Amino acid sequence: MGLQRLSVSLFSLVAMVSVVLAAATVWLLLTSPVTVATAVSEGEVSPLVRELARVLLDALAGLLKYL
Repeated sequence: MGLQRLSVSLFSLVAMVSVVLAAATVWLLLTSPVTVATAVSEGEVSPLVRELARVLLDALAGLLKYL
């Protein structure tokens, strides 16, 4: 029974992280389309990851400020 609970918890964690990353990616696509277009056309992933991390950190800072 313990392994089953662990697998459900692990699946839930992976699902939540995937949803957060997907939402941040869509937000980035809507708020900074030039960065996304440049990253896609040049094949350079680092600007996209940098902007994605900035969006996530801004969201986390806003959430912590709210709490």
